Amino acid sequence: MIQAESLFKTYTLGGEIIRALDGISMTINSGEMVAITGASGSGKSTLMHILGCLDQPDSGRYILGEEDMAQLSQNRLAEVRNRQIGFVFQTFNLLPRMSALENVELPLLYAGRKDAKERAEEALNVVGLSDRMRHEPSQLSGGQRQRVAVARAIVSDPILILADEPTGNLDTKTGDDIMALFSDLNNNGRTIIMVTHEQYIADHCQRQICLKDGQIVESHVK
Repeated sequence: MIQAESLFKTYTLGGEIIRALDGISMTINSGEMVAITGASGSGKSTLMHILGCLDQPDSGRYILGEEDMAQLSQNRLAEVRNRQIGFVFQTFNLLPRMSALENVELPLLYAGRKDAKERAEEALNVVGLSDRMRHEPSQLSGGQRQRVAVARAIVSDPILILADEPTGNLDTKTGDDIMALFSDLNNNGRTIIMVTHEQYIADHCQRQICLKDGQIVESHVK
């Protein structure tokens, strides 16, 4: 489902050229749950941004589904982000004055879906928050807020879920609960790519890809 070929990405920082990605190539099949690991500065976040169509490589190809992302217009890329990719962030990124239901509805409202409320309710049921739909983020625990974020990520039925340090703001027990939720989603056919620096989180995934200095230095299947 994902094919990355010779991805390069550089930044200039204080007059110094930083090579964030240095020729990364990989294939991820539909239905896999993959952890991308590595130390700070290894290129994990840059790779995640490219896979999420939030940024583009300087060179190389990124094919999602059957489309080459470099060949798409900005409008089409926005459609891909909204409809085909679900994002889960470390900091939840929920709007504070909106209920859980309203937060989950947002991607569908942007897409003009008339069934937004019904789909959002279904997504919150999937993550076990049917009794917290009307609560605002400040009324929810950290684990519950992350479940809302997961519901928002799956509500548009994306072909890919990208999770960036999804347990980073949670205690170990709550983090394990969130990982069990991701495993359930994966067992139901969701393709998930997760960035993490925690080995015990990566161990939940079927495959681990380790980066160092913008290159893949290790890739193994569980």
